[in-house]
Amino acid sequence: MDFVSIRIITDDMKRLVGFYQEITGIAPNWYTDDFAELVMPSCTLAIASKRTIDLFGAGSARPADNHSAIIEFRVADVDEEYRKLAKFIAAFVQEPTTMPWGNRSLLFRDPDGNLVNFFTPVTAAAIKKFDA
Repeated sequence: MDFVSIRIITDDMKRLVGFYQEITGIAPNWYTDDFAELVMPSCTLAIASKRTIDLFGAGSARPADNHSAIIEFRVADVDEEYRKLAKFIAAFVQEPTTMPWGNRSLLFRDPDGNLVNFFTPVTAAAIKKFDA
């Protein structure tokens, strides 16, 4: 088995896809007006409109209603990313903080309210975990 993507459902495709393009620097692949992907080496972030939910089962997901998942990106330097993001993120959930498990972490919300974590492994154990 291979975990390949996570999909966010939204009511505003252009806004959300544009946001993730801005924070990742990755150009999206638009397949339809209702579906786009940002492909990264380890995983793909898919973004789909609410209209696509009807194909899976009406009401099976609701846009802008996530209260349990965090979308995480490993970055080279979380402090540098914080300086870049501060230009257009109005409020951070958590400014760069070194967590007990060895990652330096930064939390903020996307335009739909989904929690996003940028992190950089900083301790020897955390670095080893991701270099394996």
